Amino acid sequence: MAAKKSSGRRKYGKAASKRVESAMRRRKKGTLKSGRSGRIVKSRKQAIAIGLSEARKQGAKVPRKRTGPKSSVGGKESR
Repeated sequence: MAAKKSSGRRKYGKAASKRVESAMRRRKKGTLKSGRSGRIVKSRKQAIAIGLSEARKQGAKVPRKRTGPKSSVGGKESR
């Protein structure tokens, strides 16, 4: 009996995928706008973030946002 090995990959639900897909289409069309400012989104990364945020609000399966300090690998060394 082999135990299932959980990979370190993040798991997203189908609903989350649909929201991101929708956000990407709206970005391409030029109708995707950011939150408070209402500016038109041109960045691909920002479109994905908006799609995931919308999915979270709907209650779709989306992993939690990363919090805490980032690791300083490859940064400048202090002497």
